[in-house]
Amino acid sequence: MIPSKLPNVGTTIFTTMSELAAQTGALNLSQGFPDFNGPQALLESVGRHVMAGHNQYAPMSGLAALRQQVALKVKRLYGATVDPDHEVTITPGATEAIFCAIQAVVRPGDEVIIFDPCYDSYAPSVALAGGRCVHLQLDPSDFAIDWQQFADALTPRTRLVVLNSPHNPSGALLSRKDLDQLAQLIANRDIYVLSDEVYEHLVYDDVQHACVLAHEQLYRRAFVVSSFGKTYHVTGWKTGYVIAPPALTTELRKVHQYVNFCGVTPLQYALADFMAEHPEHVDALPAFYQAKRDLCCGLLQDSRFRFTPTAGTYFQLVDYSHIRPDLDDVQMATWLTREHGVATIPISVFYQQAVPGQRLLRLCFAKREETLRQAAEKLCAI
Repeated sequence: MIPSKLPNVGTTIFTTMSELAAQTGALNLSQGFPDFNGPQALLESVGRHVMAGHNQYAPMSGLAALRQQVALKVKRLYGATVDPDHEVTITPGATEAIFCAIQAVVRPGDEVIIFDPCYDSYAPSVALAGGRCVHLQLDPSDFAIDWQQFADALTPRTRLVVLNSPHNPSGALLSRKDLDQLAQLIANRDIYVLSDEVYEHLVYDDVQHACVLAHEQLYRRAFVVSSFGKTYHVTGWKTGYVIAPPALTTELRKVHQYVNFCGVTPLQYALADFMAEHPEHVDALPAFYQAKRDLCCGLLQDSRFRFTPTAGTYFQLVDYSHIRPDLDDVQMATWLTREHGVATIPISVFYQQAVPGQRLLRLCFAKREETLRQAAEKLCAI
C-alpha cells in the first residue's frame, strides 16, 4: 500500500452527486455550473483564434492583453491600480490559483485559519504544504465570522487566513467593516490573506462587493483569486486569475510554473477580446442572476422547504427540517435525487465537524428557466 498524503480525502461530493444525477436522470442542481452557454461573441472568438493559429503556449504569467483587461476592470470597479505585468497572473482555474498561493507561503508547521463551511480544496492544499488547518465555524444562523473567536485563534504559528466572499455554500457576504476588523487584528503579525472572490460579480439587492483589492492594508499581504469561468458562464474553460503584490506574485509564479505553467492560449485571446469589447457584461451580472434567484425562490415559496434568499453566488440554501428531519443532509440529498429527481449538495461536507441538527441543502440556480420550473415542480410536490 502506498502511504497517502491525503488519507482522509476521497471523491468530491460534486463528482458524486453529478454522477448520481446522471445515473438516475435527475435534474442536476448540485454542481455549480450553468446549463446555458456563454455569450455567443465570446464563443465565436475562440474559434477565430484557434483557426488563426493561437494554439501554442501562452506566457507563463498569462497573455499580456488579458492581464491588461483584468487590470482595467479592477480599476473601473474597485478603484484599485494593479500592475498587469507584476501583479496579475492568469491560471488554469481558480482552484489552481488557490493551490499555488497556499504552496507559496505555507511552510511545514504553519497554521492556516479557514472558516467552515468552506470550499473543499482549501484544507487538502494546506495539508500538501505541510501546514495545519485551524477550522473556525461561521455562525450557523447567518454565516458571519465571529471576530473574537478569530482573535483567540491567532498564534505565533498563524501564517495565512483564507476568506471567501461571496461565500460558497451559503451566499453570505463580508462587509468593509469585516475587512477592517481583519486588518486590525493581523496588522502587527506576519500573516497573509488568501481571498477567494470567484463570485465577485454575483452580489444582489444593490449591495456592493467588498473586495480585498480595494482595501489597501489587506492587499499588501493578500492573494485575491477570481474566475473567468463563473463570470462568463464557461466553467468548463477552467480559467481564472490571481492578483497579488509583486513580491507575493513572484513567489506564486515560482509554484505556478511547475504546476501547470500556463493557461489555455486561445481561451485567453478570446477573453481578452470580449472584455475589451463588452465591459458591460460584468455590470449586468447582478441583475441577471438576481432574476434567477428570485424566480427560484418564488417557485419554492409554496414548498415545505424554508429559506432566506441568498445574498450572493448562484447558490440557494434550503432547510428541509419540516420534510425529513430523520435524515442527515447526505442521506437527504441522496433521497431527493433517487426518489424525486432533483440532485443537490449537502452542506455538511463543507465542514470539518458538521453542525448538529443542521438540515440544509445547497441548490444551484444558474439554470435555464425551464430547468428551474421543472425542479421546483418536483420539490413542491414533496
